[in-house]
Parts: sequence; C-alpha cells; structure tokens
Amino acid sequence: MIPLLLSSPKKDTYEPVVVLELFTSQGCSSCPPADVLLESVVKDKGNKNIIGLSYHVDYWNYIGWKDPFSKSTFSNKQRDYGNKFYSSSIYTPQVVINGKEHFVGSNKQKMNAKLKSYLSKPSSNSISVNDISRKEELVSFNYKVEGATDDRMLSVILVIEERITSVKRGENRNRTLKNSNIVVAEQSFDLKTSEGQGTIIIPELVNPEDKLSLVLVTKTDDLDITAGVQKRL
Repeated sequence: MIPLLLSSPKKDTYEPVVVLELFTSQGCSSCPPADVLLESVVKDKGNKNIIGLSYHVDYWNYIGWKDPFSKSTFSNKQRDYGNKFYSSSIYTPQVVINGKEHFVGSNKQKMNAKLKSYLSKPSSNSISVNDISRKEELVSFNYKVEGATDDRMLSVILVIEERITSVKRGENRNRTLKNSNIVVAEQSFDLKTSEGQGTIIIPELVNPEDKLSLVLVTKTDDLDITAGVQKRL
C-alpha cells in the first residue's frame, strides 16, 4: 500500500508591513540626522506600508536637557531589545526593524537596503481598525487581527505627527529640532481573541493642535513584529 502524503496546513500571509522603531533623544547630538531620515522615509509616497515610531529615551536627560517626550518605559523597551539581540549596551540613535534586527538610525544606505528586503516579505498577520472615536482625553476603537493569534501580543500606540522644540541645554543646546512620529503613549496586552474593542488615554503633553495617529502592532513573545496598521485621528 502506498502511504498517503498529508500536506501541512497552508500558512496565512498578508501584505508586507514594515515597522521602524527609532530610539532617540533631544539630548543626543547624533540623533537629529536619524530623526530626519525616519521622517523622510515615512513621508515618501512610495512607502505606504511603512510605519515609523520614534521612542524618546530618558537616559540622556542627565546631560542638562530633559527631553519632554522621554520616558523610562521607552528606555526599558530598548533594553528588552538589547536582551533579545544579546547586546551588552544600548545606544542612540538605534532603529529596530520589525523587531528582528537593529542598526544605526542615521545609516541611510542600510535603511534603504533593509526596507527593500523587508518590503518583499509577506506579513504573517493583518490588522484592521475601525469605529475610532476621540472624546476628550480618550480614544476608543474596534480591531480585528487575521492570522495566528496564539502567541501574539497587541500594542496600542499614540503618535504625534511632528513637534518643533527649541533645545536650551545639553548636546543640542541652542538648536531648534523637529521631531516626527513621536510615541506619547503605548500599552500592550496578550491577544485572547482575534477581534475586540480597545481604548487608550491621550496624555497631557499632547496639545490641541497636535496631529495624532493611532497605531496597532502585533508581535510575538520574542518581540518579532508580525503586522501593523496606522490611522490618523
């Protein structure tokens, strides 16, 4: 008797999405070129599937300038990546691409090469978000994740499109900096079901004139990013 060959289940794949997480600081003199590069990449009309997230770390604040967007939780997030990549130290400006590898955030040549590579690879999840409403300090929404969710986390992120700051002290003293894609709030939870409702609080540092975006990202327990979506509020 000839044994039957059972084919393995087909793995779902979806349109490629690249999430760039830049760890930066207004107190770091090497960071402005990386901030500019991230902005140019995200605004490029040919890069509609790229999501830029700028995380301002707090370990540069001791130099004399307290970055208004810096948070210790963002520094800890970078340290988690450091543990994943077996790095003995963390640095700025650092870009992490889809949670899988890192490089110096101002390296344009490497940025372009990595984007070309990752945009050719399908995502293993897809996220849709709808019924978004903003009432005073709260944003609420519905979401649906396609693909496997067994080992997935969902991160909900609020992003300011851009802000201009006059830096008075530190390594960038007397400079006027434009930061973009600034993460101002983030919360993560394990996915129990493929769809549901969520909310996130708008922090006080957001001004009425700021343009905000809601970003949802799925990731594995190993911090690999498997999908992302961005909606402007």
